Amino acid sequence: MGRRRGITLALGGLALAALLWPPAASAAGVPVFAPVSGRASDILHLFIYVIVLSLIVFFGTEAALFYFVFRFRDRGNQEGEPEQIAGNRRLEMIWTAVPAIMLISVFVWVVVAMRQIGAPPAGGDPLTVEVIGHQWWWEYRYPDQGVVTANELHIPTGETIHMKITSADVIHDFWAPQLGRKMDMIPGQINEFYLHADQPGTYDGTCAEYCGAQHAWMRIRVIAQTPAQFNAWVAQQRQQAPPPPAGDAARGEQDFLTGEGNCASCHTIAGTDAKGTVGPDLTHVGSRETLASGVLTNTPANMRNWLTDPQAVKPDNRMPNPQLTNQEVIDIAAYLEGLK
Repeated sequence: MGRRRGITLALGGLALAALLWPPAASAAGVPVFAPVSGRASDILHLFIYVIVLSLIVFFGTEAALFYFVFRFRDRGNQEGEPEQIAGNRRLEMIWTAVPAIMLISVFVWVVVAMRQIGAPPAGGDPLTVEVIGHQWWWEYRYPDQGVVTANELHIPTGETIHMKITSADVIHDFWAPQLGRKMDMIPGQINEFYLHADQPGTYDGTCAEYCGAQHAWMRIRVIAQTPAQFNAWVAQQRQQAPPPPAGDAARGEQDFLTGEGNCASCHTIAGTDAKGTVGPDLTHVGSRETLASGVLTNTPANMRNWLTDPQAVKPDNRMPNPQLTNQEVIDIAAYLEGLK
């Protein structure tokens, strides 16, 4: 019995150490326990507090169970019925009061954390970003800056971002663990919360509500930049697509706009006749780090793979196979990669 109790306690200690160790990471390599904003820190501290209380209750109960089973076991020399105990008022008061105090403390901490997490920034209007979830990609709109982009959210450090989120089809959920809370995205409804990053970096997240076949490949990438870098990015995003140089890219523009692949019917490229709104805005797709909402690194080779057969890369996604020839794939890829 003592050996089993020792093994149980050792496993519990390892579990607690894994939870509290700062470099702990998810399977995707995201350091969930390394927040970079005050709001994310509030959530983490509340989470750890609840976990610690839960472990105390669990191991306290298990220890009492093992003790009573061992202490009051039948040793073979008991005659008749064991002594019957009608009750113990002091003990009953203790085991009623202690859980009540624990629950009250959790309730108070939750209320305080919710107020801190949901509090708007003091003074001034925060930067607003409108987020629309699609199966299976993200649309980001910066209404005050006149910028529309997809799949990669750029924010300035040191500034609180007012997130207004909704969905174009089914329920999605926006969650970048290092930056703050998670929030459902519901069709026909706008939910709001605040996002903040204390330091520059790339912070990954994911859709946290099952939304269909490619839910696992609806990745979030938040790129936090210094205010100067963010302003430069905004200035770049406001520019229309430049005319492509002669050669593959020039032929690719024509194939994109008028070819049989019907690319322009689904996508927008500012400064051209492509005004589609079904798929992501591609005006500056060449400047993005990933393709297909995190499935591929944005390289010319991967762009060609995606154009050749998007269903082979991301099955059941909403982009049909455009049935392009090999030369059309090369030309359109060159054109899109040049859209910086």
